[in-house]
Amino acid sequence: MANFLIYLIIFIWGAAIGSFLNVVIYRIPEKISLINPPSRCPKCLHPLGKTENIPVFGWLWLQGKCRWCHTPISPRYPLIEATTGLLFVSVFHQFGFTWLSVGYVIFLSWLVALGMIDFDTMTLPNSLTQSGLVVGLLWQFWLGFTVGGIQGALQYLFISILSAVIGIWLFDIIRIIGSVVFGKVAMGGGDPKLAAMIGSWLGWQGILMTGFLACLYGSIIGISAITFKLLKKGQEIPFGPFLVLGSISTIFFGDVLLSNYLEYMGL
Repeated sequence: MANFLIYLIIFIWGAAIGSFLNVVIYRIPEKISLINPPSRCPKCLHPLGKTENIPVFGWLWLQGKCRWCHTPISPRYPLIEATTGLLFVSVFHQFGFTWLSVGYVIFLSWLVALGMIDFDTMTLPNSLTQSGLVVGLLWQFWLGFTVGGIQGALQYLFISILSAVIGIWLFDIIRIIGSVVFGKVAMGGGDPKLAAMIGSWLGWQGILMTGFLACLYGSIIGISAITFKLLKKGQEIPFGPFLVLGSISTIFFGDVLLSNYLEYMGL
């Protein structure tokens, strides 16, 4: 019972963060302040009341419609809130109440925002990729300090910087080669920056695994979408969401996947 209450609190906390991420996802591409005006209906601009602004349950309470103008509210909002809450619960369940878990929930918050913004607009704002990179470096410095004092902090920071460089170089190379092979821009300029951010959080092994999984997910989903005529052949799709999925998979299953691969290769 105690564990259930703890996880419930973590879920509520995560859902509240997800509610803020909805604001980030909508407002940053529109270049609107994250603070003012307060949350409101995008149609009639009426400010949301306290009960209307409760994550997940506020949408259910309103039956998916604005209380004032009755404009339908996308179910994506409570889905993002619930997904963020579940991700937070999953992190603390797998990694315990550690600094690693704290870092991962911060990292996942950045990933959710960036993945959805890229899905909506096919852009990855520098304000998020750059701030996420800096926070990743600071977190690795602190994590290293908790493990081995100042020497550990500097070692972790060096590896984090190196991994960020590997991430941006790797995807810059992929972008250049892809553009030459296909005769058009094969990847946006924001994807290498996102890869650098991911590298700063997950290390060089993590960014390599993330890149592999992102390409795998992109190929499977892209081919499936074309097969079922959800996409036209040659139609551009954002790659950021696949990097996000690859990162999430690496966080939760990276060690298992790596150990199975090394065992399979006899290493």
